[in-house]
Amino acid sequence: MTYTPRLKEKYQTVIIKELTEQFGYKSIMRVPKLTKIVLSQGMGDAVADKKLIDSAAADLSRIAGQKAITTNSKKDISNFKLRKGMPIGTKVTLRGDRMYDFLDRFLSVSLPRTRDFRGINPKGFDGRGNFNLGIKEHIIFPEIDIDKVNKILGMDITLVTTAKSDEEAKALLDAFGFPFVKK
Repeated sequence: MTYTPRLKEKYQTVIIKELTEQFGYKSIMRVPKLTKIVLSQGMGDAVADKKLIDSAAADLSRIAGQKAITTNSKKDISNFKLRKGMPIGTKVTLRGDRMYDFLDRFLSVSLPRTRDFRGINPKGFDGRGNFNLGIKEHIIFPEIDIDKVNKILGMDITLVTTAKSDEEAKALLDAFGFPFVKK
């Protein structure tokens, strides 16, 4: 028996048909799809405290289910006491089944746990069919034990799609069940 993520199955059976009818695609290969999700955290405080990067990378790895890597600064900035090559953030790129599993957990468990949540702002599209959103507290994920957190951190989530326009990408994310704020 093989495991197929719930949202991947939904995409293959329901979403492709919906988007084909909505936009009139001639081939199902034209239907936009999600290619990757990038989770990233930038930490300016890591210049002073080296252990902050390690704990942030461990938390991000726990959230994503995949090992997080640290990102290093590319140049010296004296005002921030930053040297080239110093670790200043962490990131994880999810593809395939892990991507769909993360998206499912994010939409059904984590977003409802957000304090004062009223929906996702639909202004996060970049003009090329990709969507960015920021989260203020990483403790909304159930994988994180609040008692063991040193510092509450935010994170950026980037959803990369094959959509040619923001309208197509928004229709794709709506079909996945993104709770966008209605205007």
